[in-house]
Amino acid sequence: MTQSATTDVADYDLIVLGGTAGGLSVAVSSLRSGLSRVRVIVPEGSVAFPSLVPENKIEVGYREQILGVDVVNDLLVVSTDQRTYRARGCLVSLRHRDPTWSPPIAIDTAVAGVDPESGPRVTIDDLPARLNDRDVLVVGHTNHAVELAAEAADSGAGVVLAASGLDPARLAPAADAVLRRLERERRLTVLYRAVPDEIGRHGDYPIAFFNDRRTPDLEFDHIVFASERCTPTVEELKITAAAVDSGRLWFNGAPEGPMTVPSGHSWEVGRMLADAVFPELEPAEPPSTLRRRVRHQSAIEELCAEHYNATITAFEQRHSDLWVLRVRPDHGDTSHLPGQYASLGLGFWEDRIDDYVDPSIDDKWFKLVRRSYSISHSMFEPSGYLAPPDTEELEFYIVLVPADDQHVSALTPRLARKQVGDRIYLGPKVAGRYTLSAVEHPDTAVVFFATGTGEAPHNSMIVELLRKGHTGPIVSTVTVRNWADLGYLEAHRALEERFANYRYLPWPTREADVPKRYLQDLIRDGDIEQALGRALKPDSTHAFLCGNPAMIGLPEDSDDGGEVRFPQPTGVIELLTERGFTTDTRGRPGNIHFEEYW
Repeated sequence: MTQSATTDVADYDLIVLGGTAGGLSVAVSSLRSGLSRVRVIVPEGSVAFPSLVPENKIEVGYREQILGVDVVNDLLVVSTDQRTYRARGCLVSLRHRDPTWSPPIAIDTAVAGVDPESGPRVTIDDLPARLNDRDVLVVGHTNHAVELAAEAADSGAGVVLAASGLDPARLAPAADAVLRRLERERRLTVLYRAVPDEIGRHGDYPIAFFNDRRTPDLEFDHIVFASERCTPTVEELKITAAAVDSGRLWFNGAPEGPMTVPSGHSWEVGRMLADAVFPELEPAEPPSTLRRRVRHQSAIEELCAEHYNATITAFEQRHSDLWVLRVRPDHGDTSHLPGQYASLGLGFWEDRIDDYVDPSIDDKWFKLVRRSYSISHSMFEPSGYLAPPDTEELEFYIVLVPADDQHVSALTPRLARKQVGDRIYLGPKVAGRYTLSAVEHPDTAVVFFATGTGEAPHNSMIVELLRKGHTGPIVSTVTVRNWADLGYLEAHRALEERFANYRYLPWPTREADVPKRYLQDLIRDGDIEQALGRALKPDSTHAFLCGNPAMIGLPEDSDDGGEVRFPQPTGVIELLTERGFTTDTRGRPGNIHFEEYW
């Protein structure tokens, strides 16, 4: 065995090799279980989550190069270039890039570009030197991806973690806790179901194209792919066979085996240590993530404190199933562009307004259910002036989605029980490319088509146009079932009275005294052009569509070379396309802009 560079010998209960998420989880668990002499050894100058070190009084040896592990007189001997350690137990939590791993998509650094200060804009594992005020996308669903995202967030970056496939139960508890803290503090946005399928370039910056319609294409300063990790071999670490066979050495997150500590169960290492070599220990209670099936009030209070980061400041019922609510976050402002969206969330532990039971509720009772909602906007201030953008609160326009035998709605039946002052989760990143960026000329005609609460983003877009003195005609049309389903009707009527270039065309489809017509009929029959006061022409008009996908009628590329096929029944996009309009899609600007609402 290779000897250390010094004869200094220190005695410990447990040595943890590696300051990864799993290694820190084991160190904290062991200290809470009663071990008083625990040291984490890292070859680098930092650990994965530096804040955990002072919080838990973890002893760390930085920049210690590991020279080998042996066993002498029933004790493990860990040698580094600084000292020798005698320990009753040792856990290996060192990780490096898996040589068999490759990114899920091809990376072309020439396409992605280079930052003159920080180097390549798209990398594997390497965060740029300068992060403050930079927008960074981390792609991955492992502990390592969380480690990179946390480092970027702690360095002042705005971070999005594209983590399709992430299972919190498989994360090391330290990574899970840090992830939830960063979300709660609105310093990290997690895309739990999205991952980019292509990286392009927009000007000097890389842009991530995602593989689902709900996630917009996003531009970043840097994109970092988190590689899959693996544990160094016993040969690389110079661990003797006697040490491996001693029953006192474990591997964190390594391939399954008798000496493996699964990453997601790192907190339970205290129990493993007690069973193996520390019979005097009373293993620490597992953290809340492992005991949340106990549905008592203290557990609920703990979950709310852990996940919720905003307060409901207004909850106005337009009727029993239709609400306008306002939310104020604990951290950060609410700056956004008109038309964008944010996410709201409540725990599965919250009571529902109905009698339905969520499928597999026992497995997800302690988790959040999230959904993205377009941000709405009040039309007027109390003084009567047009309301300016709000940087302190966000307004949402939400309808109760009833459960049935085919689909048990999770969020709105819980939201229905909320009131002013209650706590809620608000996602950290306001996003979306459904904005007014394409409307460049003040005399352009702008037409908004919506179904139900799909008019939420149009409210803020209309106010924005009018506040900036837009002179072209603006028409907003929406179909609902009944007059009572028009939550902003009076405000829109007030806008019509004040601005000669604005018209509001609400159309209920289930009122006895109103002919049953849909938005498509309003186009065919000329109602839209009459309201505009001019022809519906593509060279002078932008159309915005939000709501029911059947109303929008988004076409799909056919298999026979460039042609498109439209769904049935005919949607608004097909009718506008017949008039020469083009759909605004990835890499192809157009004058039909859409936001599917479910």
